[in-house]
Amino acid sequence: MTSAPARRVRVVVRGRVQGVGFRFWTTDTAYSAGLSGWVRNRDDGAVEAELEGAPDAVDGVLAALRQGPPLAHVTAVHAVDVPARGGSAFVIER
Repeated sequence: MTSAPARRVRVVVRGRVQGVGFRFWTTDTAYSAGLSGWVRNRDDGAVEAELEGAPDAVDGVLAALRQGPPLAHVTAVHAVDVPARGGSAFVIER
């Protein structure tokens, strides 16, 4: 049985998503799902990330991002597919 090709998405999350532990929560959530990629705060108050891994795992983390951690208030999540790059880690970018 072969596994599905990796899926990579770039996602922008808007709302009250900075100053509430969103990047750390995203890192833990992505790591638990076996994803690679990165997350960072944007100057416009949003959080941006790229998630890569098994398509079902990416979909699961995207669904989790719509809720976010307890102190967050997510108002919008916009995701677009981008070419997979491979990788083995999920990091917080500055």
